[in-house]
Amino acid sequence: MSGQLAIALTAALIVVAVAAVVLAVRTRRVVATPTERAVHAALHTASLAARALRQGLTTSSAGTAAPFLRGLTGTDGLALFDGDGRLLARDPDDDTVWNADVIAACDGAAQESLSGERRVMTHAATTAVVAQPLLTDAGDRLGVLVVVTTYSPGPGMLGAVGEVARYAASQVELAELDASRARLDRAEVLALRAQISPHFIYNALNTIASFVRTDPDRARELILEFADFTRYSFRAAGPYTTLAEELRNIDRYLTLERARFGTALTVTLQVAPEVLTVVVPFLALQPLVENAVRHGFAGRGSGSIELVARDEGSDCVITVEDDGVGMDPDALRSGPGDALSDGADSASAHVGLTNVDHRLRAAFGNDYGLVVETAIGAGTKVVMRVPKFRSGVRADGGAFGVGNQ
Repeated sequence: MSGQLAIALTAALIVVAVAAVVLAVRTRRVVATPTERAVHAALHTASLAARALRQGLTTSSAGTAAPFLRGLTGTDGLALFDGDGRLLARDPDDDTVWNADVIAACDGAAQESLSGERRVMTHAATTAVVAQPLLTDAGDRLGVLVVVTTYSPGPGMLGAVGEVARYAASQVELAELDASRARLDRAEVLALRAQISPHFIYNALNTIASFVRTDPDRARELILEFADFTRYSFRAAGPYTTLAEELRNIDRYLTLERARFGTALTVTLQVAPEVLTVVVPFLALQPLVENAVRHGFAGRGSGSIELVARDEGSDCVITVEDDGVGMDPDALRSGPGDALSDGADSASAHVGLTNVDHRLRAAFGNDYGLVVETAIGAGTKVVMRVPKFRSGVRADGGAFGVGNQ
């Protein structure tokens, strides 16, 4: 009986094994046809070229991208020139293709193609040179892609070269947009730094000076707090930081303000530990808190500020609220998100808030701008929402866009 059972089990295993082999063969036939393999190979090659070109069109990036671009065109040689007609890279990097005559023909074709039109030149009887300009969608010149082939270029090859050039140009254009966005973000950070109230700095130094004789130890502590505050605010770093770092700097700021106002200033902080590692734009909280202190105390001898950071599912929500004189709601721009207006009055009344609102929307989308709740005599509440996780943005400034991770 046991022998029969063993035979039956063996037969069953053989059937399962055969079925698995048949399934594997069928699967390979379904998802790995020659056409699909060619498509996968082309997409992989294109992604490798894009990775280099997204760094901009430089000697280094062109040298890295040239072999992959040549593979996409299926030609014998490829060269990349910048927008001024300067050679950046050739592939292959030897004299199998690039003899003196071919080099001269490529250089000439590239210079002619800078006009914005494709140039096809025949060198000797066996070599053809095709120069395709790299143009943005707006028609701006980024560079020139030149290929060398040992056969007469037909419509199919010319079309392929044109598409590869268009693809390369789009990647270079994206790189330039990334660079422009990074420059804009740095400019906005500089603007925020410039908007840190000079009155605060003046008052902080005066407060420290008042303690020098009466309480030297306290003066020494405040000097260190002021030094750390300014060091952080003017640091040379990326456009993002963690909420924990922002809160540390806010604590330094409030320490200096409490030294000035004493018990007249009441501050309450409620921060959920799980949101401390969330990535936020650099100096995003400073304008909110400084605005609450400056305008919450306007015309009054005392005031309170509450800062709350809480976990709300996929988002972190930060609120800064004061019980001050409030603001006229008409001074705020109505519409989705209740974003702040860009008028001169708003700029003077809300230090840096418009800047922060813009940076939040640029980084995370329109769902993440500032929301302001206020009324005359009813205080002001500013709400900032940021995603807890977003690919592309990192606190070390390594990329624009969030490794809230």
